[in-house]
Amino acid sequence: MPYSIAIIEDDPAIGANYADALKAHGYAVELHADRKSAMAALQARLPDLVLLDIGLAGEPDAGFEICRKLRSQSATLPIIFLTARDNEFDMVSGLRLGADDYVTKTVSLPHLLARIAALFRRAELGSAAASGEDVLARGALLMDLKRFAVTWNDKPVDLTLTEFWLVHALARFPGHVKNREQLMTEAHIVVDDSTITSHIKRMRRKFVAIDAGFDRIDTVYGMGYRWKADT
Repeated sequence: MPYSIAIIEDDPAIGANYADALKAHGYAVELHADRKSAMAALQARLPDLVLLDIGLAGEPDAGFEICRKLRSQSATLPIIFLTARDNEFDMVSGLRLGADDYVTKTVSLPHLLARIAALFRRAELGSAAASGEDVLARGALLMDLKRFAVTWNDKPVDLTLTEFWLVHALARFPGHVKNREQLMTEAHIVVDDSTITSHIKRMRRKFVAIDAGFDRIDTVYGMGYRWKADT
């Protein structure tokens, strides 16, 4: 069966254009124009991926509320904000709510399709443990690759699926610097620099909330990021 994508967009022409393009590439598409109808449909059955605008039918932040509810329903559902709002505050807000990606409507269709395809490849790869691993242990870090569960000092860390794979990409080889392209390849995502940066900051905050002394995710300026090896 084809992957199903829900588009939540209140402009009929824009929604129809995206729907036609995605159908032409073999996806099954559902189109919703407002928060109420979208949530009624998505609570009954989740699609394989959601493309989500922020402002919907007179509700300027309806998309944020939908994202929050969807993430509470599923930790692994791929969610992409697709919006005209291009300010950093909205992007950070969307990623903090658990979205996997945030793109503006100026994005080219081939680039949007690449980002969608990358998330679906990640879902396929995630159905089995990466490289045959069941568990990755690095000092106080424990990652269960079957259940997508992470603990630090035996305390659970609530990561989104994108954050999970980014931590895995870094922690798998402690001390190795990973640039943006390497992180995208190993975490099975296609995003820009600002999105990677926002994910890294959010990951750090989640670990620090559990352990104020957490310092394992290191920024190597001009090069990328690394997971600091235990000393």
